[in-house]
Amino acid sequence: MVAFTTGFERWARPAHVPRADGHLVLPYTPFAKQQEFHASNAKYRLFGGAAGPGKSKALLMEAILQANELAGANTLLLRRTFPELEQSLLLYFRRDVPRELYESFNETKHVVTWHNGSTTRFGYCQRENDVYQYQGAEFLFIGIDELTLFTFRQWQFLTSRNRCPIPGAFPCMAGATNPGNIGHAWVKSLWIDKRPAAGMENPVEYDPGDYKFIPARVSDNPIYATDESYLRTLRALPSHLRRAFLDGDWEVFAGQYFDRFDFTSHVLRAEEIDWKPWWPRWISIDWGFEHPAAAYWHTQVPVEPPKDGASGLGEPEAKARQVVTYREFVTRHTAPRDLAREIAARSVASGSGTQNGREKIEAIYLSPDAFARRTDEASIAEQMGDVFASSGFPRPTPADDDRVGGWMLMYQMLDAGEWLLTENCIELIRTLPGLVRDSARIEDIQKMDGDDPADAARYGLKSRYGGHAVQGRQPLDVRLAARVLSPDPTVRAIQARKARIDETHGARPISFVRRWRPNFPFRSR
Repeated sequence: MVAFTTGFERWARPAHVPRADGHLVLPYTPFAKQQEFHASNAKYRLFGGAAGPGKSKALLMEAILQANELAGANTLLLRRTFPELEQSLLLYFRRDVPRELYESFNETKHVVTWHNGSTTRFGYCQRENDVYQYQGAEFLFIGIDELTLFTFRQWQFLTSRNRCPIPGAFPCMAGATNPGNIGHAWVKSLWIDKRPAAGMENPVEYDPGDYKFIPARVSDNPIYATDESYLRTLRALPSHLRRAFLDGDWEVFAGQYFDRFDFTSHVLRAEEIDWKPWWPRWISIDWGFEHPAAAYWHTQVPVEPPKDGASGLGEPEAKARQVVTYREFVTRHTAPRDLAREIAARSVASGSGTQNGREKIEAIYLSPDAFARRTDEASIAEQMGDVFASSGFPRPTPADDDRVGGWMLMYQMLDAGEWLLTENCIELIRTLPGLVRDSARIEDIQKMDGDDPADAARYGLKSRYGGHAVQGRQPLDVRLAARVLSPDPTVRAIQARKARIDETHGARPISFVRRWRPNFPFRSR
């Protein structure tokens, strides 16, 4: 029978070699930091902090090790999305684990069955509630690659699956990750700061002794430590990414702009909303060709105030409205007319919230540079506008590009619970937590590659409300339409730009003093 050797000395053998006793050795020789990770007896381990120290490989081998040390046990390895799973953990398994070391591998379910009856499952949790597919399961070991891509709620649920009825078992979990992303704050709290994470219902139950952080950098990996090409790539990153990926600096996101963004509070499933076809809808677009183009669909949802008609501060309050960004389209190298066709096609889909299979779009806000740039005789805005018009949609108007005011509006609406995203807006959800303040202009956000989704969303909120609160003001596009009267496209663009500049200069700080936690029109679960 083929089995694994026992004891930590098994990691010292550099290749899988048949032994006289019939055992085989896993072809894995850990680096010093990987060995420290494997040797730790902490219940919850965190490995890495920087790019390149062999985090994913160590996580994979730990799951294999535990499955083969305890017959009949189950282990689980997770990434946030299936493409990420394919490009890392599954790739390493297929490449580095000899076929004779396991009984079978189910390519459909991504489950390895070992010779001793144990299993290792490869999975992913793209949606917040995907963790519930493991409800009722028991795993001796759970390893989560790029842990900061997961939410605290997902982590908490998975800890309840970390159990094993086999005598002598020690259920434990481990994560491998870089700083940043949506889970940065709670991961840093538990492992780096050694304190309960925000959202813990029973923080007194937190035991810092259960959590062990094994820091590692690219210099701890002999393969990449002298790879000047890879090191140059890391050194060329924007400052906050360089500090995170090269130095493993967990304080880099101390300048995080949207520190109020919380997946649990601000992201929901589209099916939870009782969509109505009469809700106002609009689209915002950040044009790009070499860099990504991003488009978002938004709607205004009426939310009834408390029954006593007061805000909670003794003041009467008008009917509130909540904004939901419910669809995204991000693409690269797409010509203007093709981009407009793709956006129109995504807006003409049957389902709840549509009329005759077509969404009624009230306005399309397009990044101002698209009105000045040309790829042929017509500007980008004109090319897209022709396609939109032929499809029954309004022509685009220049978006309000007030960066500071736009970021402030987004922040305040998140803080007030007045802006929500559906979970299919994957790129925007990934982008928001990684945005940091500009060190030279602290009211602004530092520009970085990949911030296009945030810019597109900003256009949608700032253009719609023109720097005013969501409640009680005439939409910006209505005010602008009254000032854009010329039939000539060029003159119309000039009039629209001038009107928007006037609106921006006349904007006042937004006040969300009177607020309550609104009862969003969820469908009953």
